[in-house]
Amino acid sequence: MPVTTPGEVKDVEMIGSWFHIKLDNGIEGFFTDASGFGYEMEVVEKTDSTSAGDTRTRKRPGTAKYQDITLKRTLTPDKKFWNWAKSIRDGTLEYRTNGSLVVTDMAGTELSRWTFTNVWPSKWSASDLDVGTDDLMTEEVTLAVESLVRDK
Repeated sequence: MPVTTPGEVKDVEMIGSWFHIKLDNGIEGFFTDASGFGYEMEVVEKTDSTSAGDTRTRKRPGTAKYQDITLKRTLTPDKKFWNWAKSIRDGTLEYRTNGSLVVTDMAGTELSRWTFTNVWPSKWSASDLDVGTDDLMTEEVTLAVESLVRDK
């Protein structure tokens, strides 16, 4: 008799290579790498002494600190990230936007979504040039993030 497992056989794990970015300022697309989706809670420590002379330290959650998001993709004639970063360098005051990263399955069905708010490019760079290689050039953008929510 063959061994079977109980329950429905269905893939529920997400594959990290099926994702795209969509920003409210019109920048969107597929990227080869997206990192920094996370946050860290500051730890607030308070030390008390008891009536017996012992001390104890209590730890409480403090301020949430969101990591910067780094996006990479093949460099194309699309200059939207470059122009956005340049406008900040040139003194534009309206530079923040909101957006999301969407993870899909192979059919394009949305499996997960992270929404980030008040992001802006704190760094833009292109890969180095080298006449000894035929590698594609890449564009890298670091987005400063004020908040991150996993919606789905």
